[in-house]
Amino acid sequence: MDLTKLMEEDLSPSKNRVENLNQGGLESVAKVAKNIRDKEQLISELEEKLSAEKKSLLKLTDEDLPGMFIELGLNKLELDDGSTVEVKQTYGASIKVVNRPAAYDWLRENDYDDIIKNTVACNFGKGEDDIAKSFSEFALKQGYDAHTKTEVHPQTLRAFIKERVEAGEEFPMELFGAWVGQRATIKRKK
Repeated sequence: MDLTKLMEEDLSPSKNRVENLNQGGLESVAKVAKNIRDKEQLISELEEKLSAEKKSLLKLTDEDLPGMFIELGLNKLELDDGSTVEVKQTYGASIKVVNRPAAYDWLRENDYDDIIKNTVACNFGKGEDDIAKSFSEFALKQGYDAHTKTEVHPQTLRAFIKERVEAGEEFPMELFGAWVGQRATIKRKK
């Protein structure tokens, strides 16, 4: 039997295949495609709703309830189900890219440079595997892990802000994008 002829027969649409497409194959494909489209739309709507609900919860925990606690002079409250509600101080910061050099300079000048992490990385092009390997080996011999990036980890920055505020130390909060707030937390009874 001729191999070319067999291949051509396999590639040509057979009567059965066309009939299958006409008898519901296309309807099934369209139905699944519409189902995918509907699920994508539903997920998009749910994500938008989740985002809105998170914003609403943040307003309740960070603004509304702490304000009520202050107004009533409360520190802690126990609910009828045994859960406890407490308002605690929260801290945060996010150094804007344009402020990073000045913020890092301030940290260095005030002996807080130990929270700055430096990472050094080097990119090599095609065919530079040997140079990259040599560079990496050189850096390792010198006691360095070869990457470069300067940053303050967000958790470290938050702890730094908390320490400065609680110690009553003056520092440029705006430079660090720092803020202090209160947040209501509910611990459910186990």
